[in-house]
Amino acid sequence: MKALILAEHDNATVKAATRNVVTAAIEAAGSVDILIVGSACSGAAAQAAAIAGVGRVFVADAPQFADGLAENVAPQVLAVLDGYTHVFAPASSYGKNVLPRVAAQRDCAQISDAIAVLGPDTYARPIYAGNAIATVQSADPVIFVTVRPTSFAPAGDGGNAGIQAVSAVGDAGTSRFVGRAVAKSDRPELQGAKVVVSGGRALGSAENFQLLEKLALRLNAALGASRAAVDAGYAPNDWQVGQTGKIVAPQLYVAIGISGAIQHLAGMKDSKVIVAINKDADAPIFQVADYGLVADLFEAVPELITKLG
Repeated sequence: MKALILAEHDNATVKAATRNVVTAAIEAAGSVDILIVGSACSGAAAQAAAIAGVGRVFVADAPQFADGLAENVAPQVLAVLDGYTHVFAPASSYGKNVLPRVAAQRDCAQISDAIAVLGPDTYARPIYAGNAIATVQSADPVIFVTVRPTSFAPAGDGGNAGIQAVSAVGDAGTSRFVGRAVAKSDRPELQGAKVVVSGGRALGSAENFQLLEKLALRLNAALGASRAAVDAGYAPNDWQVGQTGKIVAPQLYVAIGISGAIQHLAGMKDSKVIVAINKDADAPIFQVADYGLVADLFEAVPELITKLG
């Protein structure tokens, strides 16, 4: 068996999630190659080649791949797919955009958001907002899987894979890149952060979220928010943690003024240590918290900031 991984990257560097996918793919198939589809992406290719366990790195380098348009990337994956029994990608917006297109072209079903490898053709994935785990077995000739990165340890360095250029497919011409608005921050990136501080609707306003920024600064943490806080306009969309937002599993997750709706818990309950501050003693967040403080956040958080120096 042999797996092909569609790497997520920014042309210069490979995204951290790709390393987690390598771990899952090795568990499933044993032999793993990586495909880099980009433009001027030699830096990303070199990083991929250094990942432990990777056999070869294929590189499709052309201008039409610069912005990762799924309409162009999917045909490129199809072009190099022969000989592989498995195809993996991160369960990110990129992977979820590209891989279903490839699976459909091969008339195969896709297993989405895998959290465990139970066998070469069998995987576990969450359903009902993480309240149940489904075991899914595929009988397709090629098994397509998107992997939840937080469920697998990242593969380390130490690899020395060969890098091989492949012919680039042409521009599909069915879409074009218009622009990208990227939020810049000195704080760690949310999905890769070791510490996350998240706020809920109880904060009451966007101005009050500045209180969490002070705490995040003390902890060198990324900032997150519940869907209710985002919907209320208190926090930007890219801070949203939950089933319809980002899935995180940091070493420490601090939930402040978050009640703990099911869709939010689905995005953070795999965190190693969960700390919750909420004035409602019956809030569902306390059912998953390792440490809970029943208190007014506007009194507790400033005191915590002072204690942290």
